[in-house]
Amino acid sequence: MACSMIYKLTCVLVACMLVVSAPYAEAAVTCNSVYSNLYPCLSYVSGNGGPVPPPCCTGIKSLSTTAKSTPDRQTVCRCLTQAARGVNGLNMKLIASLPSKCGVYIPYPISPSTDCSK
Repeated sequence: MACSMIYKLTCVLVACMLVVSAPYAEAAVTCNSVYSNLYPCLSYVSGNGGPVPPPCCTGIKSLSTTAKSTPDRQTVCRCLTQAARGVNGLNMKLIASLPSKCGVYIPYPISPSTDCSK
């Protein structure tokens, strides 16, 4: 009888842990990881263009590989649009061209007005 009660209690505790941890498991990407991956691009997008720095493309490809789920892609989108709104002197045309120059497909335009919920 005591073993049955311990078994039931253990099942309830495991179920509670799964429910509590589920929201945190949805998005594996954070704005900090987005910003650190894209930091090497800052000089390019705040300048006049030229060759894209290889570490910039490495960061973009890393984000593309990491953000596979819809919540992760939405997080990356929100971080990018917040950065586009919050940093002065960015060349939006250069920003928009980065994914293709690095050989990465992004299904939305990088712009301060992008709706990341769609």
